[in-house]
Amino acid sequence: MARLNDPARYARRKAANALFVGLTSLATLAAVLALVAILGSLLVNGLGGINLAAFTTDTPGGGEMLGAGGLRNAMVGSLLMCAVGMVLAVVVGILVGTYLAEYGDGNRLASTIRFLNDVLLSAPSILIGLYAYELFVVPFHGGSALAGAAALAILSTPVVTRTTEDILRLQSNQLREAGMALGAGKGLVIRAIIWRASRTGLVTGGLLAFARMSGETAPLIFTNAGNQFFAAKLTGLTASLPVSIFNFALSADENWRRLAWVAALVISLAVLSANIIGRTLARGSNHK
Repeated sequence: MARLNDPARYARRKAANALFVGLTSLATLAAVLALVAILGSLLVNGLGGINLAAFTTDTPGGGEMLGAGGLRNAMVGSLLMCAVGMVLAVVVGILVGTYLAEYGDGNRLASTIRFLNDVLLSAPSILIGLYAYELFVVPFHGGSALAGAAALAILSTPVVTRTTEDILRLQSNQLREAGMALGAGKGLVIRAIIWRASRTGLVTGGLLAFARMSGETAPLIFTNAGNQFFAAKLTGLTASLPVSIFNFALSADENWRRLAWVAALVISLAVLSANIIGRTLARGSNHK
């Protein structure tokens, strides 16, 4: 008892706690300052380059005069590939996540799939791009928007899979038992009850997949290197915002650098919006 009341021991613990709190606060401050600096530079440079032409004209070519060109074709191409990629990622991810959550307990195959999915969650995007290049570009002797969408889908499917498995495991077993007590098979219970009860979480997974894929550049460089002209078809090359940033950011042309900042701002706002909506939906689902 006397040892617990030792003033010297208490002072050391208090000093150690103050040191730990100070270090964590300093690290948090450094992270916040870095984030503020990044967002500040995006807003200052991006907003300064926004005008009507940036959204109504296509990306400039090397021979165009200074000040010409915009990002219309790049925004359309990014939306097209992200939409197709998100559909593919959501369909495959929900099905795989459902298998892991509903049929995978004690299953060696499910454990293997879960482990590989966790590996893919942290896989470098450039490796995914190289794999997609060998799978979707080499056999067809050229890239396309569809190949780019497939690469983005491969990159984002693990996010949807993990989100789906987690949200399905949160559903009460009483829902499953009630459905089966009425004579419904397990498949029908999952489709009509469990998926419906989890729809907010499944939508959140889709939004997180969109946030994951919308800013990726490496997979698109390998599969869909870009197009100066407007093209809204999956079978040919299209422009995209990430590739436009890659091409324009280090250019000596001031207009190209301006467009790179505008494209970066558009992508950042899209990713930020998707994350905010996804977290809001997830928080609302947890409070129900």
